[in-house]
Amino acid sequence: MSELHDIDPKELAERLAEKLHHPPDLVNRTFALTKEAQVHCLFIQTLVDMGKVEDYVFQFLDEDQENAKAEGEDAEKLVSNLLKKIPLVPSAIATDFDTCVQGLLNGQCVLLLPHTKEVLLLDAAMAVNRAITEPKTETTVHGPREGLTEDLNLNLSMLRKRIKDPNFCVEMLEVGSVTKTKISLLYLHHMAPQEVVECFRTRIKSIETTAILDSTYVEEWIQDKTFSPFPTLLETERPDVATSHILEGRVVVLVDGSPFALVGPITFFQFFTAPEDYYQRADIATILRWLRVFSFMLAVFVPSVYIAIISYHQELLPNPLLINIAAQREVIPFPAFVEALIMLITFEVLREAGLRMPRIAGQAISIVGALVLGEAAVQAGLVSAAMVIVVSITAIANFVSPSYSFGIAQRLLLFTYMGLGGVMGLFGILCGVLFTIVHLTSIKSFGVPYMAPLAPTVLSDWKDTLVRAPRPLMKKPPLMNRKKIK
Repeated sequence: MSELHDIDPKELAERLAEKLHHPPDLVNRTFALTKEAQVHCLFIQTLVDMGKVEDYVFQFLDEDQENAKAEGEDAEKLVSNLLKKIPLVPSAIATDFDTCVQGLLNGQCVLLLPHTKEVLLLDAAMAVNRAITEPKTETTVHGPREGLTEDLNLNLSMLRKRIKDPNFCVEMLEVGSVTKTKISLLYLHHMAPQEVVECFRTRIKSIETTAILDSTYVEEWIQDKTFSPFPTLLETERPDVATSHILEGRVVVLVDGSPFALVGPITFFQFFTAPEDYYQRADIATILRWLRVFSFMLAVFVPSVYIAIISYHQELLPNPLLINIAAQREVIPFPAFVEALIMLITFEVLREAGLRMPRIAGQAISIVGALVLGEAAVQAGLVSAAMVIVVSITAIANFVSPSYSFGIAQRLLLFTYMGLGGVMGLFGILCGVLFTIVHLTSIKSFGVPYMAPLAPTVLSDWKDTLVRAPRPLMKKPPLMNRKKIK
């Protein structure tokens, strides 16, 4: 940083324009207080609110210019009076060149005054915000309809509206040498373990990159470095979900420009929890969680178990069902594994096409494509009707997952178990399950075991895992109990 000494407004304005490579939207307005004293007002027109600039900066400086000519005061006294009367409260006072450059890029008016070693940065940034709408990826029947937006300040206001506690800490960090993205660290000082907060802070500060454009950029840098399909951070676009995790002692990360918040530490069982669980009665929420666990089992194991039984363990099927499936497969030219692979890859292509196409056409392509291709494949003798049923059950069960990233992990497990079932039958699937359990127990999310409170066992935390206990019984936040297993 180069310190500013004995500022010459005209020279400094030229240096700032040169530093920014003379952009066409850089405005430099000059106001003459006296013949020797001139005030330069610099701003980037596409980043500021011109109404605010004209009403509070230009109009005031024009009036002050006329008063100065009428009164004939000396320059130093005029500048001193200007600093006292300026209508916009300075958002910052810069004493170095780099801060002036960054102020322009942040949408501030840079006011260059003679006879002073300070530069005023006036907050006149244009507020371009998307309206608060209902979350697209976490819809609920009951509960708030607010969703996070791309504006960091607006997201912070939605969380502060819900948490009115002086212990609610907000730390602001800046990451990215080019984008200089603001990242906010949110937690309750008396609830969140300080070692977890320090871990978040250290990992974010250690990010060395030129650009941060979304919260997923941050997630890749700060997540626990494991070659694992299972996410160790939870993504949410609901302010009520982020608030609930903060109240449980977790840390939430907000990134300017991203409508998704990152939550950690997180455990495996949190991915079976939906926001609506806390807007239903305890017994209903418990049944829904069991349904999600059952859907997880279906999505992961149905194709692999079907392939293993058809290929190696036909004796496990009742004779009438075995005869029926054998009759269907009589004209199929592929083994069961290849048959399932063709159908599942085709469905994944349809799913991706439905996501990337325009919304109206995307749903039609997904539904019509699945129906037409499935029926045509059966009629052509490429796949059996039983395989179409298996793939359909698997696809529907996969959509039950409340978390999109966890749904991707389910699909990766599905293809892994399919390969093991096709090569070694049920024994291969069992080996895969044992390896998965060992892998899950070895993962940690910011120091918290991924399989807690099951491994290690913390009985007091079972009140909000696969069973959602009534609210009077859930008095202590789970993460606070988990501190003793670190």
